[in-house]
Amino acid sequence: MGDIVSIFIRSIFIDNMIFAYFLGMCSYIAVSKSVKISAGLGVAVVSMLLITVPVNYLLNKYVLSSGALAWISEDLGGVDLSFLSFIVFIAVIASIVQIVEMVVERFAPALYSSLGIFLPLIAVNCAILGGSLFMQERGYQTLGQAAAFGLGSGVGWLLAIVGIAAIREKLAYSNVPEPLRGLGITFIITGLMGIAFMGFMGVKL
Repeated sequence: MGDIVSIFIRSIFIDNMIFAYFLGMCSYIAVSKSVKISAGLGVAVVSMLLITVPVNYLLNKYVLSSGALAWISEDLGGVDLSFLSFIVFIAVIASIVQIVEMVVERFAPALYSSLGIFLPLIAVNCAILGGSLFMQERGYQTLGQAAAFGLGSGVGWLLAIVGIAAIREKLAYSNVPEPLRGLGITFIITGLMGIAFMGFMGVKL
């Protein structure tokens, strides 16, 4: 249980998708003008990572990795389908994005309209694919560890986009130098937030 909690906390604060790896920056910058809309997209990303990382973990463990097919037949024990990881992971992500998009459209039409093209673009959000690839690279041993990593990565991304959205809303009333207005000050603040999150690297988990 301790390792699951450690993975969860680490993926939020230390291995944050935005501040540690700068994954998902396109949506992070484009949508983070409103806290409400940012929170909606953040929840969608959390849902996506919570679903896709465990699903891809199972596929990797029982289908894709070297010797994974031995449970079907001993003759298939030497088959290695890991070269298909990118294709399979992306196919799973694209399929689940369609489901999430339909759910949001059905139950939150205002949010669906506000997010526009960025909701279906979750399918190509590098933070979503990055979650599955990091899971594969780090070799998590259990489904619980993979799920904790997926959930933590999503929560970390949610905190990042809601945090920058809240700051950008306040900046609307600030006297920002004209050359830095818009993307300029947003990138500066993102860098400062990244430096702040680096402080968590000293936490021993």
